[in-house]
Amino acid sequence: MKKEKSWLNKEEYPFESNYFDLPIGRMHYIDEGKGIPIVFVHGNPGWSFEYRKSIQELLKTNRCISVDNIGFGLSDKPVDWNYLPENHANNLSKFIKHLNLDKFVLVVNDWGGPIGLSYAINNPNQIKHLIITNTWMWSIKDNAASKRFSGFAGGLVGRFLIKHFNFFGKVIIKNCMGDKKYFNPAIYRHLETKNDRKGCWTFPKQIVASDDWVDSLWQRRESIKAIPKSMIWGLKDFAFTEKDLNAWIDEFQPKTVIKLDNVGHYPYEEATEIFNNELKNAST
Repeated sequence: MKKEKSWLNKEEYPFESNYFDLPIGRMHYIDEGKGIPIVFVHGNPGWSFEYRKSIQELLKTNRCISVDNIGFGLSDKPVDWNYLPENHANNLSKFIKHLNLDKFVLVVNDWGGPIGLSYAINNPNQIKHLIITNTWMWSIKDNAASKRFSGFAGGLVGRFLIKHFNFFGKVIIKNCMGDKKYFNPAIYRHLETKNDRKGCWTFPKQIVASDDWVDSLWQRRESIKAIPKSMIWGLKDFAFTEKDLNAWIDEFQPKTVIKLDNVGHYPYEEATEIFNNELKNAST
């Protein structure tokens, strides 16, 4: 058994650790409870910890599964891997197939959107319901703000700040919160040293560099059109705004749309009860 980090608060994160072996390293995941499975997919620079409040409640009625992408959380952080989003998606696909999951609820946020929805597009019959929150799955070539952010955070200056000062975890994420009282340092504390942050500094550049891959998913969106969907959106998120939510709504006409006026990038952190209630409805 891999030794857990000394900083890990087992009262807030009281879950048993599991590991899935990949050629590049071990992926950490939690698998708690019984019932209809719910799979939670995180973005940058998160890990399964960010879903802890939902999982502690939902494991009473559901099987809750949340993986740490390679380079994040309690997973291995190989320095010689490329950390490209498409390869994270391939890892997730192998992981889900390893667990032999069928008819599960898929929850995605941030980069977890393209990574998780890639699996749904390729395996639509295995998805019972999609919970989509503060993410995207289309080209940003006409989005000047996204390109500026990618250029800064994914450029030399941004990479230096992320690598040496954990700028993404300590500053950017804090400013994504609707109410900063919900900012929990444990969400980024896994980025312990500059050598552990390659995954974190790779993702911002990939907003532009992996645009063709993300757009290729959008071009195949018809595959997931019939899957029931719920949109749960924090409207105080500077990364993904109401304009992005409307793009999802216009395309998919989701079953449920929940707009949270005073919530930022992480609805499950700032509006846990509302978020959990919708997941309960989605898994019945």
